Amino acid sequence: MWVQRRITLSPRARGFHLVGGEIERELPELADVETGLLHLLILHTSASLALNENASADVRADLETWFSDAVTEDRGYWRHTLEGPDDMPAHVKAVLIGPSLTIPVAAGAPVLGTWQGIYLCEHRDRGGARTVVATLQGESGTST
Repeated sequence: MWVQRRITLSPRARGFHLVGGEIERELPELADVETGLLHLLILHTSASLALNENASADVRADLETWFSDAVTEDRGYWRHTLEGPDDMPAHVKAVLIGPSLTIPVAAGAPVLGTWQGIYLCEHRDRGGARTVVATLQGESGTST
């Protein structure tokens, strides 16, 4: 089976947000996959996708604090500023984290570690809705 779908994630403020449930709700075909892969690609250059801690909101806040401190808006050398002071730093953060994830699927669900969750890393103050292309490839448990 192959399924490919564009998923629109609701707008979020700058920060690191758990979106695994939102993605899974848009892929009911996951339930039929015994063994497979889920590939996620965000179609934006100022946001990214990551896997990390899914239990403590402190981790998400600390990641935002670190990235905002490491890639600040007040650098005097940013030239790409037409879309606001958060734009070029958002591009840098997106390059550092990356635009895609590939996650194994088993028994109808993504295979994640006990404390892992899928993050939308929103690097703009007001990035708006974000689009993710989800490509699911897999086999069901029954043979035909």
